[in-house]
Amino acid sequence: MSKAASAIARITREISQAQKNQDLSIAVACRDSDVRHLRALIIGPCDTPYEFGFFEFDLHFPRDYPIRSPEVRCITTNSGRTRFNPNIYAEGKVCLSILGTWRGEHGEQWSSAQGLESVLLSIQSLMSPNPYENEPGFEKVKKDAPESIAYIEKIRHESLRISVIQRMEKLLLNQSRDADRVYDAEAAFNSLESNHWDPFADLEKRRFLWYYDTYLSSIETHSREQDDGTKFTNTQFESPTNEMGGYFDYKGLRKRLEAIREALDQELVTWERDGRKQTEDGTQLPTQLLFVYNQLRPKWNDARSSSGPSLEISLPDAKNPFLWNLTLYGEPMTDLDGGVFNINLHIPPTFPNDQPRVIFQTNIFHHRVSTRGFLCYFPEKTDEIESHLKAIVAAIADTNPQYDPRAMVNAESFNLYWGGEAKRKIYNRKLRRSAQASTE
Repeated sequence: MSKAASAIARITREISQAQKNQDLSIAVACRDSDVRHLRALIIGPCDTPYEFGFFEFDLHFPRDYPIRSPEVRCITTNSGRTRFNPNIYAEGKVCLSILGTWRGEHGEQWSSAQGLESVLLSIQSLMSPNPYENEPGFEKVKKDAPESIAYIEKIRHESLRISVIQRMEKLLLNQSRDADRVYDAEAAFNSLESNHWDPFADLEKRRFLWYYDTYLSSIETHSREQDDGTKFTNTQFESPTNEMGGYFDYKGLRKRLEAIREALDQELVTWERDGRKQTEDGTQLPTQLLFVYNQLRPKWNDARSSSGPSLEISLPDAKNPFLWNLTLYGEPMTDLDGGVFNINLHIPPTFPNDQPRVIFQTNIFHHRVSTRGFLCYFPEKTDEIESHLKAIVAAIADTNPQYDPRAMVNAESFNLYWGGEAKRKIYNRKLRRSAQASTE
């Protein structure tokens, strides 16, 4: 096998492993025509100024990979105007010893034993609670030092403004333009080979809805600490062409954040309209969805028993299989006992390329459900509706979930659930009350 063929095989295997990984903060994608060119998404770690931000990177693998490391460029830079980290420049350069872009210590250089995952985890590690100390010569500057605090504050503001709000506004603007176009299969195919390739658009929309409360809470908290109009403080290691300049404007960020939320709510109305049009036109997807629904309805609706949670499904409009109504019945002898929860399953007209959104219409106090009703769940097979139904039930009924702060979609319930025995009792009591209230 040639070096080039060996490299392709290795890259393909690493991409497959990364896509199967359960890490909620990393995603990768490539086009079939060029697996040596990847796009990666790193979601900012919790309890850092990058929290739940969307940071995208381009990766190019050499023909002799893994002998040589990939080249990595950050593309979340506000068009080359914003340096998000001492090691992530405004021009997109990522300084890491394993990439050969920084000298580092002995043993930190690239080796063929490393790969895609180690590169992405190394980049993610730069997004720390105190990024100021990443700059050589400033490693001993503490997080509570005035210069560190000033640096953290502006990174937090710009992570919200650029990586979340500006990113979502761009997605929604492109979407509104596309809505007025007649679908052209050839043009759609050609766009995959252009700069319009945007593999994480749907994922970022769904995560925005998960993390909306966290974004809003961050704005409310830090707007009390920073006066709007105050200019950012530059650090000693920033320069006019490689800095994070700007002003605080939390009031403006909140207004824009709420506008994005409203636009995403409106998107569901568009899904229903477009789905109904597809049904009227007799296209393949609604035909398949109706077939699946008719198969699943007796299976799920006749499965209610005295043990375990159960789910019933229905269509509010028999001619539109893109909106399903779900009724979840709480498991007897649990905190959900007696609960009856109505849920909407919104299926996009581009399914399975884009994924459904699940929204509780009945209030429930649960660590996997946001205050606006959006459910954080993980189907095993994203292209199968029944897998989604199973994952919905599993997310609510799971009595032994794994701790993962990246699944924090409801801060109050999450902190109570994972806050120790005393707080867990409070959580259980609130969950029981929401189950009781669901039938009142």
